[in-house]
Amino acid sequence: MSNRENLKNTKILVVGFGKSGMAAAQALLKLGAAVSVQDSKPEEEFDPNVLTFFRNQGVEFYLGTLPLNMEAFDMLVLSPGVSPELDFISNAVKTGTELAGELEIAYRIGKGNYIAITGTNGKTTVTSLVGEIFELSGRKTSVVGNIGVAAISASAESEEGDWLVTECSSFQLETTKYFKPAVSAILNLTPDHLNRHHSMSAYGKAKAKIFANQTENEYLVINKDDADCYRLAAECKAKVVPFSTKEELNAGVFVEDEKVVVVDFDGSRTTVCALNDIRIIGEHNISNVVAAAGICYFAGIDAEIIATGIRAFNGVEHRIEYCGEYDGVRYYNDSKGTNTAAAITAIKAVNKNIILIAGGDGKEQDFSSLADELAGRVKKLVLLGRDAELIENAANEAGFYDCVRCGDMRECVEKASEISAEGDCVLLSPACASWDMYDNYEQRGEHFKRCIAELMK
Repeated sequence: MSNRENLKNTKILVVGFGKSGMAAAQALLKLGAAVSVQDSKPEEEFDPNVLTFFRNQGVEFYLGTLPLNMEAFDMLVLSPGVSPELDFISNAVKTGTELAGELEIAYRIGKGNYIAITGTNGKTTVTSLVGEIFELSGRKTSVVGNIGVAAISASAESEEGDWLVTECSSFQLETTKYFKPAVSAILNLTPDHLNRHHSMSAYGKAKAKIFANQTENEYLVINKDDADCYRLAAECKAKVVPFSTKEELNAGVFVEDEKVVVVDFDGSRTTVCALNDIRIIGEHNISNVVAAAGICYFAGIDAEIIATGIRAFNGVEHRIEYCGEYDGVRYYNDSKGTNTAAAITAIKAVNKNIILIAGGDGKEQDFSSLADELAGRVKKLVLLGRDAELIENAANEAGFYDCVRCGDMRECVEKASEISAEGDCVLLSPACASWDMYDNYEQRGEHFKRCIAELMK
């Protein structure tokens, strides 16, 4: 589907002027749209050179304020961090203004094929691995979406035969209308972003939009081991490809005799690789690799190429990233662990003798499940950020009292170094979003690594 000409002279308000909003505004200008931008932040919080660049192209800005006449716009394009429930947005929709997210617009204006990957955890790892395998196969590939590069940036330049391997958040998916990937994947479903979606049911519905427009000509790869996740597939019209690390399947992707195996819908069996070919640590990463193998296989990539990509893959930044050793203590950056399920996964992967640094914006999560995993694995809990007290209270209720609170990341790293002993592991896995102290989890992870580097001088 390509609607490039349909957007020419269309009056569009881009809501949210972060990385995604800037990319959307730039792409829409190239397509001839009349672009305005709204953001809740005041003008002084933006780079004046960026604002001048866009103003010189005719963009009108509403920074820290709202347009007086919302009915003047044909379309609102929302950045992922902007809730469609905001009054001025919902009121505009009621009067007939079209609402779309950046991912939806990316799909409409480009000609490439989409691989779309969502789930509460593991998205970045799977998207990165699938992207590397696609590149190995010789396909022209862009890795985009929630992983850091706005989909619209690559989509506007895409042509027939190109592939956009796309990490999709629930925020991006909830504002899609026509988006239809060739292969979609839902990796898992655990509580997250409930401050935005309000319930697990609504959160699941947002994730399920990834396959809403798929037909029998497309594929959905979905986690059979996660009952809440797999239940979503009941509404899917595409070919459903289950994946599992716990059971053999009549059709799908699974582990058998320490190997990753695919059984196609015609009953044919293909061994992709051995589990000991997987370099990234943790049982959760076996599941991630199994999912990635299924995505690539049903996208038509040869099993030998898939295996080569798996053997070469070393993981992604900010996801249980090994940062070095100092005085016999190993340091790991898992800043992307922005919810309790992700933090639990990291704790289980590192497994024992852990000094855990956690805390931040808890997004209204219940931290009791995290607290239940501390005993026997975590020696000390070092806390920071807005919801540090909530995590400490949950730990105390679970009988874990070895907690200390710090004011910032530098203090956390210094305290962790002070209380650790040879053989210990210092793990940053916050179980929280970063927004109370940082712009994003990447910035938080980079700060953690700088603090470690200073420690090692």
